Amino acid sequence: MAARADKTGDSAAGDPALDYEIIEQLFFAYRDFTGDPDVILEKRGFGRAHHRVLHFVDREPGMTVADLLDTLNITKQSLARVLKQLIDSNYIHQVAGPEDRRQRKLYTTREGKALARALAEPQSRRIAEALARSGPGARETVIRFLNAMRNSEHG
Repeated sequence: MAARADKTGDSAAGDPALDYEIIEQLFFAYRDFTGDPDVILEKRGFGRAHHRVLHFVDREPGMTVADLLDTLNITKQSLARVLKQLIDSNYIHQVAGPEDRRQRKLYTTREGKALARALAEPQSRRIAEALARSGPGARETVIRFLNAMRNSEHG
């Protein structure tokens, strides 16, 4: 990608400490990676926050609201509206914990499992195609890279 001038007219390519190429590739990859699920979610009046909640509840059946808050690194207030919509729409159901009745365990319903799969399928296809084009060992390299990008307290 060609170097671009910033607002002062200086070329961004002149600073080797700033990896604009990878920054931009991450922006574009994220845009395209989330684009297919966004279309599916929009038809239901949902957004990316709904996708994240549904994904992690489906991947970890029985996770508590506290676990979900920790996984997503969001506030209880941020989660409340999204979770209520998913529960009211019959994609997630909650069950009181067996030891502590105040604890809420979360599960996807049959409809929730189907939606989670419908959202993951185009993303998985995109990943498989990119890995196939990237050559042998790409999956392990990508996983190491993405893990290294994560904040250690969330990894």
